[in-house]
Amino acid sequence: MNQTLTVFERLLAIMDELREKCPWDKKQTMATLRNLTIEETYELADAIDLGEPEAIREELGDLLLHIVFYAKIASEEKWFDLASVIREECEKLIKRHPHIYGHVQATTEEQVKQNWEKLKLAEGKKSVLSGVPVSLPALIKAYRIQEKAAQVGFQWTEAREVWDKVREELQELQQAVASSENMPDSKVEEEFGDVLFALVNYARYIKVDPEAALEKANRKFIRRFEYIENTVNQLRGDLRTMTLEQMDALWEQAKSKE
Repeated sequence: MNQTLTVFERLLAIMDELREKCPWDKKQTMATLRNLTIEETYELADAIDLGEPEAIREELGDLLLHIVFYAKIASEEKWFDLASVIREECEKLIKRHPHIYGHVQATTEEQVKQNWEKLKLAEGKKSVLSGVPVSLPALIKAYRIQEKAAQVGFQWTEAREVWDKVREELQELQQAVASSENMPDSKVEEEFGDVLFALVNYARYIKVDPEAALEKANRKFIRRFEYIENTVNQLRGDLRTMTLEQMDALWEQAKSKE
C-alpha cells in the first residue's frame, strides 16, 4: 500500500511540473482533453479484448493520467481538487453498498442493482434513465437503457416474448421498406432502429453482450476479408475484376481454416 501511495505522489508531482513547464500541457483544457480521453478509453477496450496484460496496464496508466490532469485543471480553477474527487467517490461507494456497510440484505447481483437504482433516485435523480450518458455509442446506450428499465420491473418475463417482439419489428421494417419505393424514408430508418433495439433487448435475455458480439463479428469479417485480399495479391489478381462467386469461394476457404 505504501508503495502505491509513493508512486501516486510521484505522478502528482510530475503532473504539477508538466503543467508548469511543458508548452503542450500548459495549453490543455478539459475541452481539449475530452476527445483524447475517449480515445484512451477505446485503446483500453482494445487491450482488454485482446487479453494483453501489459497493454491493459499501459492504457490504465494513460487513463489515470487523464483523471489527474482533469483534477489539476479543476484545482487551478478553484472548483475542486483530486482529494475531494476521491473522498466523494469513497462516500458514494459506502452509501450505495448498504448490504456491505449497512443493514440491507442483498444476496444476488440483481438485488444489488435494484438497490443501486433506488438509492440513486432517493439522491434526487429525476429518472431511472438519467444516469445513461447522452454521448454513449448507440448500441451500448440501448443496452444500458434496457438494463436500467429492467431494474424497476419494466421488462418481458421470458426470452421467447422478446423474440416475438424482434419478429414483429422485422415485419414492420419489411413493410416500411416495401412501401418506400426504394427511396430513403424516415419510416424505414425508424423501423430499422426498432429492430436493432429489440435485438439488443433479446441479447440481454440470452446473456450476450451485444457490443462484444458485434465487435467479434467485425473482427471475424476483417480476418476473412483480409484472407481474400492476401490470396488474390499472391495470385497477382485484382479484387475489382473478380466475381462475387469467386470471392465467396475464397471466403469459404477462410472459414475452413479457422
